[in-house]
Amino acid sequence: MTMARYSRLLLRIALGCVFVYAAWLKLKEPWQLFAMAVDAYGLLPQWAVIVVARTLPWAELLLGLLLISGVWLRISSAAASLLLLGFLTMMVRSYVAGMKIDCGCFGSDDPISLRTLARDGGFLAGALALTVLAWRAPCARGSSTTTAASPAQAPDCVRER
Repeated sequence: MTMARYSRLLLRIALGCVFVYAAWLKLKEPWQLFAMAVDAYGLLPQWAVIVVARTLPWAELLLGLLLISGVWLRISSAAASLLLLGFLTMMVRSYVAGMKIDCGCFGSDDPISLRTLARDGGFLAGALALTVLAWRAPCARGSSTTTAASPAQAPDCVRER
């Protein structure tokens, strides 16, 4: 196993477990607790807070399972990177503004601090590295996009030039 494949495997399983764990902690509590954390950021109207609080944990669970399984790795790693970038942006904005709120990352009682910013920054760095590794994955033997009828038939390899 090459270093890139080993790194890709390790990153996707680690990030997948983080997303599954975060989803599980939110889903085991009443959704209203997570809604309070979302609302505390002061960015969304009330109807959107409810939609996010009810759907985001399920989306995190699905994303975590996709990462762990390696299915649609390019899409799931890019989605994880975008989601974590959005989370970190909102957290930094709130921290700089001096807001004393829970981050909502891992259920309730997780206040935004330099520790949570560093933790989520590390998750983002891992997700970005995984995205790069997923998009740079070499073609498996016998399957290249140059011989496939369409790029969709060989989604996990880099096109030959």
